[in-house]
Amino acid sequence: MVTVDTLKRGFHKGITSLWELTKVVVPVYTLITFLKYTPVLDWVARVCEPFMKFLGLPGESSVVLVAGKLINLYAALGAISSLDLSSREITILAVMLLLSHSLPMEAAVAQKAGGSGIFMTVMRLVVALIAGIMMNMII
Repeated sequence: MVTVDTLKRGFHKGITSLWELTKVVVPVYTLITFLKYTPVLDWVARVCEPFMKFLGLPGESSVVLVAGKLINLYAALGAISSLDLSSREITILAVMLLLSHSLPMEAAVAQKAGGSGIFMTVMRLVVALIAGIMMNMII
């Protein structure tokens, strides 16, 4: 049965979650939007473009991968929403990010669990790269 207390707790948790997401997504979105109007994003895109062609992605999408891999998926969402990407490109990025995201944090967790954080990070990066190349060939 839904009670007033349940609704209050749910509302509080919802607002808390919204605030946590907003603290990540809004600054990243703002930064990437700002960088679009400077030479910085164009420079990053040109440097990364040869590698990104293997994945069927524009060079500027490398910012999304870096944000997702080093920070978290919400940072990647902030970056991806500020770029003009097709649904095909977003799908490739999503698959790659789902296979390897938040790498520093998850490497630390793997280390604490008794595994090798470096091995886990390298394996996740390799699998994400292979998946990105395969997705580019398939779709």
